[in-house]
Amino acid sequence: MQFYSGIKTTWGKQKAVKVAKTLPKTDHATTFKETYTHKTVGFGVPATSDPHHFNVVIPRANNGRVNISEYLGLQASSEEFAVIDRVSLERQRWTAIRSELQRAFNARLKSHNLTSASWKTGDNKVDRLLGKELCVLAWAVECMEVEKIPVAIRNWHSLIPEERWWLFGMTAMNAGGVSNGNKGWRLALQHALGDLAQSELLQPHSHREAIKKEILPTLDLFDGD
Repeated sequence: MQFYSGIKTTWGKQKAVKVAKTLPKTDHATTFKETYTHKTVGFGVPATSDPHHFNVVIPRANNGRVNISEYLGLQASSEEFAVIDRVSLERQRWTAIRSELQRAFNARLKSHNLTSASWKTGDNKVDRLLGKELCVLAWAVECMEVEKIPVAIRNWHSLIPEERWWLFGMTAMNAGGVSNGNKGWRLALQHALGDLAQSELLQPHSHREAIKKEILPTLDLFDGD
């Protein structure tokens, strides 16, 4: 008990020094890394063989378009359908949403004890669930008036993850390809997120919980699949 409450005796001090010398030296950064749930690449993609994920390709050219594709990995029925090009964004539209996406995604990764990431030139891998949420916002802003994009970001933030996954699923079924912009569910997303919060998609939290329980099954976030 004297060791923790304050060592006052000579014997106690000698004992404390001896114990301290035997303790291994640790680096704070190393210790933190060892506490991560599992190893990931990019924004939460499991470092496993061919996982289902999304890829964001950012070109070096400042005016180059940013392309977002979905890689089905081992879930693909054939090599022909292994990659689905989801959306191609003008650079100014990508620039308008990239910081908010990075901040939101890293907050989620941190909550699951996973490594954070940042956008870089070239390939950027994104977890399969975060990728769906990314597509919802990207689809909404691809043909939207640029001045409305901040409103779309704010409304996107107001949606819970389960709502974003549901919106992705509904849109992907009929208008989820790179050439399907500005029609069907893609056009609906543009108006739902780009207009002031008047849409039925932006409902009170109690209604969101009903959506989560009734429409969507329990999903494992960043589970390493």
